[in-house]
Amino acid sequence: MIVEIKVPSPGESITEVQIAGWLAEDGEYVEKDQDIVEIDSDKATLSIAATESGTLKQLAEEGDTVEVGSIFASIDTEGKGVAKKKAATKKEASVAPKAEENAREPKPKTPPEKSNIELTISPLARKLMETEGLGEQELVDFFKNNRIGKKDVEYVLTERKNTAGQTAVSATSSNWTGGRESKAVKMSMLRKKLAQRLVSVKNETAMLTTFNEVNMTPIMDIRKKYKEIFKEQHGVGLGFMSFFTKAVTEAIPYFPAINSQLNGEEVVTFDYVDVSIAVSSPKGLVVPVIRNAEILSLAGIEDKVKELAIKARDNKITLEEMQGGTFTITNGGVFGSMMSTPILNPPQSAILGMHNIVQRPIAVNGKVEIHPMMFVALSYDHRIVDGRESVGFLVKVKEMLENPAAMLFGGKNGVEVLLGL
Repeated sequence: MIVEIKVPSPGESITEVQIAGWLAEDGEYVEKDQDIVEIDSDKATLSIAATESGTLKQLAEEGDTVEVGSIFASIDTEGKGVAKKKAATKKEASVAPKAEENAREPKPKTPPEKSNIELTISPLARKLMETEGLGEQELVDFFKNNRIGKKDVEYVLTERKNTAGQTAVSATSSNWTGGRESKAVKMSMLRKKLAQRLVSVKNETAMLTTFNEVNMTPIMDIRKKYKEIFKEQHGVGLGFMSFFTKAVTEAIPYFPAINSQLNGEEVVTFDYVDVSIAVSSPKGLVVPVIRNAEILSLAGIEDKVKELAIKARDNKITLEEMQGGTFTITNGGVFGSMMSTPILNPPQSAILGMHNIVQRPIAVNGKVEIHPMMFVALSYDHRIVDGRESVGFLVKVKEMLENPAAMLFGGKNGVEVLLGL
């Protein structure tokens, strides 16, 4: 019997997806509930599992755009075969006799080992490794135990010569070969949707940006003094994002229009703050949401930021985790940006942009001192937010960041309360 597999709906208003990559080959025997393909929607990457066991027939290629509800694969349930298993390494083969001898002694099952060598693994490859139970260390051991041949050495020597030749030319032209080739790559669904949203924001909103600068000395002093005990007690590092998120949630009650949205002819203002944080993923920029950030401690914010960043890196962000934000924070400073005008994340009315920290001379009590300074930018929709509110909000955020303990708690032990120590 031939079982058709249709493209499921990844979410409301999504009508088409893109085949990101096949996890099983055409003609391969697959088992029921085995992941066979990854699809890209305009919001996330999702895996689709086989609905029955049998022989897989691919009806679409990687990179193809297919409509939701259309048939993109089929499974012949009468097909015979055995699902692919990971190949045994030489190391495993050498210990096979001993394994048979000790087979009567059951051992606890352990998760795949993580290699102490940092590997660069694509999301599709990592997904396959997880499905097959293949650990990073096992991958390293496989290559370590395989004999290196003449062709392998010649390949490395060729790459070394190419690298050396490129370096000798100049740093600015090291990647140029003098050729006239070009290549065209199909836009991903995420990139398409992002392009549409960015253009619509510029065309449909009255977006303006106001700037200020923050003296980061107080925060950096707090991190230097408490980072070890903070990590020991809470299990997460003490970064800058938690301070900015906390300052934003404390400043919003003074300027509620910052945390509002335009819905037709109505302005919707929220009594909670769901902070969207812009993070990079292998597929592009994604914006997961920290729910009810206004009630979270610094440790709670850091824990959530870490969780979402790991999910973004591994392409495991869900649609629900990217919906419903009321305010966005983006950090271009991690890439070295000195100043920028962040674009609104619709339908939100404001977005805060963080930038890199640079030692600069400033006037302090009539004297010139060197301090770590950061430019901050607030882009806002002028249809909802007035200039007074936008400037006042950014000044309030600046004041809290420059004196976090006093502004948030107003006491001598404010720092310890802030850090939850």
